[in-house]
Amino acid sequence: MTVWQFCLCAGLAFLIAEIFIPTTFFLSMSVGAFVTAIVAVWFVSKTVLIPVFAVVSLLSLLVLKPFLAKYRNFNAEKETGVEGKYIGKKVKVTSKIDNNSGSISVYGERWEARSANSDEEFAEGEEVEIVKNESLVMYVKKVSK
Repeated sequence: MTVWQFCLCAGLAFLIAEIFIPTTFFLSMSVGAFVTAIVAVWFVSKTVLIPVFAVVSLLSLLVLKPFLAKYRNFNAEKETGVEGKYIGKKVKVTSKIDNNSGSISVYGERWEARSANSDEEFAEGEEVEIVKNESLVMYVKKVSK
C-alpha cells in the first residue's frame, strides 16, 4: 500500500468516525487526510506530509466548526412539536375555562385547558390564545387585540 492510498483510507476512516460521532473534529481530520493523500502522490517524505496533514486539519477545523455551528443553530431555531404548532395559536373555548377545568379545540383536537392568569375565566365560544403547554394541558389567555 502506497502512502497516498494509506492517507485516503485514513480519510475514509475519519469520515466514518464523523458519521457516528458528529463533532466536526473527525471531519476536519478527514479533510486533512484527503489533502495529504493528494500531496502524497508527488511527495512521499514524512517531513512534508505530516505538516501538511496538521496544517490542513487545523485550518479546516477553524473554518468548518463555526460554519457548521451556525448551520446547526439555524435549524434549531425552527420550532417543532407542541411549541411550534400550538403556542400562540388563537382557538375557541369548548367548555368554560377556569383554574381547575375547561377545554379548547385546536386542529380538530380537544385539549384540556386552564387559565394562565388565576383571576381570568373564559366562557364557551370565546376566543383565547394558547401561551403554554404542560403535559396534556394547555394554558390560555385572553386574545390581545
